[in-house]
Amino acid sequence: MRLKLTIAYDGRSYEGWQSQVGNNTVQDHIKEALALTAKEPIALQGSGRTDAGVHALAQTAHFDAPEHLTMNPYNWVPALNTKLPATIRILSCEEVAPDFHARFSAVAKVYRYDLCTDPVLSPFKAGLAWHVPRLLDADVFQEALQVFTGRHDFQGFAANRGNETPETDWHRTITAAELEALPDGYRVTWCGDGFMYKMVRLMTGAAVHAAQGRIRMDDLRKLLDQPAGLPHGKSPLCAPSDGLYLQEVRYIS
Repeated sequence: MRLKLTIAYDGRSYEGWQSQVGNNTVQDHIKEALALTAKEPIALQGSGRTDAGVHALAQTAHFDAPEHLTMNPYNWVPALNTKLPATIRILSCEEVAPDFHARFSAVAKVYRYDLCTDPVLSPFKAGLAWHVPRLLDADVFQEALQVFTGRHDFQGFAANRGNETPETDWHRTITAAELEALPDGYRVTWCGDGFMYKMVRLMTGAAVHAAQGRIRMDDLRKLLDQPAGLPHGKSPLCAPSDGLYLQEVRYIS
């Protein structure tokens, strides 16, 4: 039985999603809980990586339950949650088709980014929002976000992982980039068919730069669809991980 997990986590305590040396990632903790439940190691595949400090409202992952276990999918939720830190929670577990893949079956992802513009950042927002007390022009902010919509070469808005090749495809399609005013700041919601390493943070940082008058809109546009060699360089500001949340992973129903 192939099972799909929907997972929420507060990323402040973890070194991101992807398993690594040290075993303090979200994937590591869930794999440990799976092994304790099943009495054997179980492979776990997530929909994609989130970096250290990044949060998730609905990350997804899948695993294949061992044949000797007849546990109902619903019962995996409490079985895993009792073995996980309080800052990681399995929200749901459901049976999916044998060919379902948390990463390759996804058709879109939605991220949100929260900014606090209050003069003083509330201690209850520390690590959960980017503190930007300098005045932002909301109209310019919205205009900057719209620069990214559509299909573009986003190499100027992607950090290198070290495994890039000349054949790497830097094209992605952003279907929505929306700005919402909050009582203490703003929320940016990004929807696209995929996002590269630090892409959301680099786009958000550039849009904030524009809204602060620190980069001209024409120069922002030049960072997209650049020829080989990136003559205009990379996005000038990578927003911190604090305000970033993986909100939803979409699949064809």
